[in-house]
Amino acid sequence: MTYLLWSLPALTVIGAIASGRLNTTAAAVLGLAAAVPVALGAAPAPFGGSQLGLALARGLWIGGTITPYILGGLLFWHMAAQNRSPAGKAAGPSVAELADALARRRRLFFACFLVGPFAESATGFGVGMLGTVLLIRPLNLQPRETMVFALLSQTLIPWGAMGSGTLLASAYARVSAPELALYGMVPVVLLMAIWMALYWRTAARAGLRAAASEHWREAGWMAASLAALAAATALLGPETALLSAYGPLIVLRFVLDRRPDRPQLLAAARSALPYILMIASLVATRLVPGLNRGLSALAAFSPFADLPVWKPFLHAGSWLIAGAVAMAVLRGQPRVLAAQARAAWTTGRHAVYSVFLFAMMAEVLAGAGISQAFADGLFASLRDWTVVITPVLAGAFGILANSGNAPNSLFMPSQLSLAVQAGLSVPAAAALLHVSGTSLGIFSPVRMSIAAGLAHGRGQERGVYVLLLPFGLAAFGVLLCLALLLALSARPG
Repeated sequence: MTYLLWSLPALTVIGAIASGRLNTTAAAVLGLAAAVPVALGAAPAPFGGSQLGLALARGLWIGGTITPYILGGLLFWHMAAQNRSPAGKAAGPSVAELADALARRRRLFFACFLVGPFAESATGFGVGMLGTVLLIRPLNLQPRETMVFALLSQTLIPWGAMGSGTLLASAYARVSAPELALYGMVPVVLLMAIWMALYWRTAARAGLRAAASEHWREAGWMAASLAALAAATALLGPETALLSAYGPLIVLRFVLDRRPDRPQLLAAARSALPYILMIASLVATRLVPGLNRGLSALAAFSPFADLPVWKPFLHAGSWLIAGAVAMAVLRGQPRVLAAQARAAWTTGRHAVYSVFLFAMMAEVLAGAGISQAFADGLFASLRDWTVVITPVLAGAFGILANSGNAPNSLFMPSQLSLAVQAGLSVPAAAALLHVSGTSLGIFSPVRMSIAAGLAHGRGQERGVYVLLLPFGLAAFGVLLCLALLLALSARPG
């Protein structure tokens, strides 16, 4: 009965989202509302008003360090797109390109696996799908195939929204964000093989078949992209890694595929200039030691020793907001800045709310000792095999919630405890849970609804899910196999 009571916050959130009548923010409110009385009345450790206040403060701090990534990324993207979109005029297809089957196929890959993830990394919230659909709309594909291609832009969600979800997961797991993201590359790479198979099958269905040599070329580009992403993550952390790795790749691919003349190249460079300057600035703040130390020394706030430090002059969110303000000043567009700030808040507010609420709920459950006690009980029953369950649960819940934040907040503290007790690699266990909860969000009903709206495919969602089903089962199979391997790696004793 005690375990059922301890499960009440998680069950409340799951039930609220599964009902289809409440969004993630409302579910988070209910989860936190359930967690507080459970912690105060049934905690296995001493937990009173002062401990509750401390736990809530810790959750607020975690949320406060993540929010600038979300809102700053949205604001910068909106301002940079005011005059001309790099996915629009500069990349617009010519008549010759639309008539060339190979050029159409290469444009499709460019949209799904380069521009889409880049846009999603800068902003999150499905903007990658918008970038992908805008690029492939001239190809005049059927809505069902367009929906699948739009969803394929969501295959690198751990780096989406400036890596904000990965930063939050690292705070829950007490693991550094770069380490967590690098361990996460293993399941991401394996899942990418499934997404590439989905891409090839859907492209063939859409009439965009290609020779085996083109398949190998696409696989090579994907391998190079993931290698660049891993290197950038190790050097820069997950916040700016994808932007820094994919920015040059997008330019290179554009030049190789389009063979632009000088005016076209200059037009593309002007369109991409805000992104180029921002990426260069963020890379410099990470890689130039003197600049990094100087910005860090200007201000640093660390109220909790085991939680992320906030360095406002080094924070990527601060730079994104400053970049948006600079564009408004240089263009003389203060009213546009105000309008886009309101638009960024409208788009991102529910994500901000849910980050704060889920972070507070996770800290309340962890501070009350409930996460640890729950993990102890599971471990006593299933021993090392307990770790096999949590990634599957996180994947299923990530699909329901359309976010990795919810499963991370619910399951990460227990996953951490289980890994320690079983003698498992804590970063590997945390990364597997995080990737399970985020990457399978590609199958989320919310994302499906967005894709259907962009592709003018309302009413075809069921048919698309039928197409996706074998690939979804394969993805769960990959995650389950990785969880089994992790469980088998437990140190004896």
